[in-house]
Amino acid sequence: MTELRPETRVVHLPQPPVEHSRPITMPIYQTSGFVFDDPAVMADAMGRPDGPFVYGRYTNPTVRALEDAVSGLEGGAGAFATGSGMGAINTVLFALLKPGDHVIAQKSLYGGTAAILNELAARFRVDVTHVSEADPDAVRRAVRPETRLLYLETISNPMVLVADLPGMCATARELGLVSVVDNTFASPVLCRPIEHGADVVVHSTTKYLSGHTDVVGGLAVFRDRELYDKVWHFSTALGASADPFAAWLTLRGLQTLGLRMERHCSNTRLLATRLAEHPAVAAVHWPGLPSHPSYELAGKLLPDFGGVFSFDLVGGRAAGERFMKSVRLALLAPSLGGVETLTMHPATTSHRSLSADELARHGIDEGTVRLAVGIEHPEDLWADIEQALAD
Repeated sequence: MTELRPETRVVHLPQPPVEHSRPITMPIYQTSGFVFDDPAVMADAMGRPDGPFVYGRYTNPTVRALEDAVSGLEGGAGAFATGSGMGAINTVLFALLKPGDHVIAQKSLYGGTAAILNELAARFRVDVTHVSEADPDAVRRAVRPETRLLYLETISNPMVLVADLPGMCATARELGLVSVVDNTFASPVLCRPIEHGADVVVHSTTKYLSGHTDVVGGLAVFRDRELYDKVWHFSTALGASADPFAAWLTLRGLQTLGLRMERHCSNTRLLATRLAEHPAVAAVHWPGLPSHPSYELAGKLLPDFGGVFSFDLVGGRAAGERFMKSVRLALLAPSLGGVETLTMHPATTSHRSLSADELARHGIDEGTVRLAVGIEHPEDLWADIEQALAD
């Protein structure tokens, strides 16, 4: 059989073997541990990620099914699931960095990631230099002997800037750095960073992978088996492991990822295009628009441009607050990637830990509103947005 496309692979997910037959859907192995007949086999199982199942903090059949599924979608050599997206990010960072190290990270980052990088700098002397997500030469200028890691987001939060993954990851490899890419906003349907040279891919599986706003989870995928083994051992000690029921919910949602992403993207295109022409809107930030700084790069890297975008309202913070109080169909709530449309004010929510200067560096205005577009009928969404802008 020829290589299957992501939309087909998410329907036919791998499962651990069962004698003589197998269930159509992956069962939930709701157990904290597993029984052995041979002490030597048990001892071996505790020392490697691909051995027999031994304890829930290491992995579990349901959790491994999710790990194998996403690793396969991303083209990785291995993956581990965690209890949240920040659990995956923190596990990778703490496993790969030590006091005195240096990190190069793109300027526009998810607020939680920016906050933990600030924490690493303040508490553990891990210095951080911020560069443009699309400037490999800036990485070369920033590198030091103690630089260990380059951190990127395929599509950034909330200004949806697209990283030059081929150029940035190639530069990281040339300089001996580990490249880590947060692929949450794109999902493996729109981008597979390992194909562009990334060493580690992280996801908040809470978002598009699960897709139904009913689970919190994270996952890290590795290009190289040796690096995967190293970070997996650290992850078992850290204890940020995923719960089997959360993994099962994510597997259930994953099977419709291809269909959902198609609708997220088409709905977003309609809304972003119309908002760009609305007199109450100062600017729209979506890489599918020619006015966006990532437009040309996104067209080369992505088959479509994602389901999240931001827009700046004329009237600043007051206009933003008025809009969020006036929408009826779009829900004022955190997160993204579910079937329902969500809206939020980044300056006071996802990026609330950033100073005014840091917000400006991220391109976030007091009147910036983020919209995570769901799969509702697009005209219903537009009617809701239009009436909110008229209030």
